[in-house]
Amino acid sequence: MPYSTIDALLKQNNPDLSAAEAHGVASGILCVNGQASSEYWLGELLDYDQPLNKEGRLLLTRLFEETRRLLASDAFDFALLLPDDDELLSIRVTALKAWCQGFLFGTGCGQLRNALSADAQGILKDIAEFTKLETDAEGEEDEAAFVEISEYLRSAVLLLQEELDTDGNTTLH
Repeated sequence: MPYSTIDALLKQNNPDLSAAEAHGVASGILCVNGQASSEYWLGELLDYDQPLNKEGRLLLTRLFEETRRLLASDAFDFALLLPDDDELLSIRVTALKAWCQGFLFGTGCGQLRNALSADAQGILKDIAEFTKLETDAEGEEDEAAFVEISEYLRSAVLLLQEELDTDGNTTLH
């Protein structure tokens, strides 16, 4: 799904919410509880004083369900929802920070019920550190670091999902 489409839709409801942060929240919730509902996620994200139209709700539900499918897949196809590579690096780094903030929020919303392994604690600590990245990035070195961090996050989220979603019987409504 195009980042810009999701981002524009969310900005209509909450100007401070980006598509990256919303996807991070969805990913965090689903890592902890793969049975969580899209309605629960939308409730955590959106202000009900400005309800989404039917088309917007369907698009966001599709994003959530696609995220669920990719996290559960053995194909390693999960990817962070971030701006396209043709955007300025500083915009992509800002989105990456927002994705990490959303992910940490989502793991909290997902009602983590189990003690974390040292590896999982380390991954969450790394994600928390990524929320502090400098956004004035430019040049090949910063681009390479961005790609490396993005790939690390992609792999780390899949590892966390495998460890954290041990009780798929709990449904968040």
